[in-house]
Amino acid sequence: MKFGTSGLRGLVTALEGRASSLYTQAFARRLIETGAAKAGDVVLVGRDFRASSPGIAQTVIGALQRAGLSPVDCGAVPTPALALYGLKLGAAALMVTGSHIPADRNGIKFYRPDGEIDKQDEVRIGAIAAGFDGQEIDATPGAAPDRSAEAEALFLARYAGLLPQRELAGLRIGVYQHSTVARDLLVTMLEGHGADVVPLGRSAEFIPVDTEAVSTETAVLLKGWAAEHKLDAIVSADGDGDRPLMADETGEVLRGDLLGLIAARFLEAKVVVTPVTSNSGIEAAGDFAVIRTKVGSPFVIAGMLEALRAGKTGIMGFEANGGLLTASPFVVDGASLHPLPTRDSFLPLLAALSLAAAEKKPLSEIAASFRLPFAAADRLEDFSVETSAALMAHLRASDDNLAAFLRPLGAIADKSDIDGLRVRLDDGRIIHFRPSGNAPEMRCYVEARTEDAAKALLDQGLSLIREWAGQRTLRPTTNE
Repeated sequence: MKFGTSGLRGLVTALEGRASSLYTQAFARRLIETGAAKAGDVVLVGRDFRASSPGIAQTVIGALQRAGLSPVDCGAVPTPALALYGLKLGAAALMVTGSHIPADRNGIKFYRPDGEIDKQDEVRIGAIAAGFDGQEIDATPGAAPDRSAEAEALFLARYAGLLPQRELAGLRIGVYQHSTVARDLLVTMLEGHGADVVPLGRSAEFIPVDTEAVSTETAVLLKGWAAEHKLDAIVSADGDGDRPLMADETGEVLRGDLLGLIAARFLEAKVVVTPVTSNSGIEAAGDFAVIRTKVGSPFVIAGMLEALRAGKTGIMGFEANGGLLTASPFVVDGASLHPLPTRDSFLPLLAALSLAAAEKKPLSEIAASFRLPFAAADRLEDFSVETSAALMAHLRASDDNLAAFLRPLGAIADKSDIDGLRVRLDDGRIIHFRPSGNAPEMRCYVEARTEDAAKALLDQGLSLIREWAGQRTLRPTTNE
């Protein structure tokens, strides 16, 4: 088991039973030792739709009960809805989800009463769990009162008054439902704002949808549905509903950082915190200060908290995957929006649709109007952690190593090592290599002046990674 960019992740076979009980007990002890909870306090438990999640959630509930806490079952609910409910009640929470990763893997996200745990919490929880090494752990499942309806109602109420009445009337919007826990709430929210909603692609089997690296199969589905149903947009989310997916009227996917930028303008934000992987054009695209961080919601949250401590207002953050976080209150069309410092897919989708309705323009035209550099991203799956670590060590070992690796692409103008290696080539193109923080994947992000150039650079970057990995398997092991 391993903490990644957001939560604990691992194979289902490793998480079920002992491990899920162990880490829940460690989390409970961390809450109690920091004063974030005391005996008898309520702790919320949510889950996604993957087949292993109900059983793991029951194990979590049992472990919380044995730790002297009072678990509440929030059922299959979006992560931001669970977090919002926790903030209202002043309660800690656990979300059983593997987000976008395949169904043979799962995870747990942990929330203190004031929001997501931070990196210090992760280290301490890991240390507490390690202290149980070799001990027998009771993994007996438990049952708890169901408050899922209350959590869902609170979340929908957050967005009910955010737009002028029936502002989305006249828009025909597809909702790609697949197996996201956001699928029904998205329909309800959009219909409440007057949209004509077409549910699409609902699945009883779990489908891992990565909103940051959309698969070819998903892209084909979106384009087909857009044409077949004459849609103005298609919206969706990842497995636990904290990362948005949006396609325009042609079925072309809009990048998550563009959705974040649109939301920043929608909220009239003054400070935007976003990872280094978000589009390099963001700084010039809005009237707000930009703070860059490492990849992962804990780093974005840390950046937002630092801005709060500095006395800033109008603070929000977003990731390249589109997940949007707010650290300070906002007022939109007279409606108050309370802080929700965890990733949310609903607000950026609503902001983009509101802009399309207000300007009466297709989403493709709106996206083009921002004139951001063309960006693309993809990943190599089943790419071992050991291989990705070896590649990054090789590239960081010397400038000569990095230059030789990138020679087929061009000369290096400058580089950044904030999170992975981000290189600007001498012709202005950008390529960024970064191992996933919580899955056996190697990610590549690129930017270029045209869409074709970005796609070509992405293909070249992934090919370089494959070639290096293939050559490594053929040569003797080194100490790089």
